[in-house]
Amino acid sequence: MRKTLLALLLAASPVVAGSPATAQPMKIEDLCVKVAKHLLMTETFHTGVVQSFPELTPPGARMTYSTRDGVEKKDMVDTFECQFDNATAPYGLKRFCLASTCYSADEKNDENKRRFDEVRILLEREGL
Repeated sequence: MRKTLLALLLAASPVVAGSPATAQPMKIEDLCVKVAKHLLMTETFHTGVVQSFPELTPPGARMTYSTRDGVEKKDMVDTFECQFDNATAPYGLKRFCLASTCYSADEKNDENKRRFDEVRILLEREGL
């Protein structure tokens, strides 16, 4: 009984289980996937070619993707790209584009600006 209790305590320990302090920081390409999932309102998002540019100003990422299961990477032709204020937290969503349609805070098209604000708010709710 004592061994079982000790094993459970060790498994729950932050040192053994991996604490948030030891977690890897999110890469901008991973954050861009979150942006795409929020915009497209899907949990199914498979990436093909992913290119990340954290060293550019503004930092960003772009990728080919599919929201369907079973699509080979070479057949993914839809594109999504993101730009951020920073390459590390706090990232600050600056702009994102789905194919040739872009969304940003200073967007002139009211619907596109609203989609940007919706995604920004969803990221903020996640602490991003």
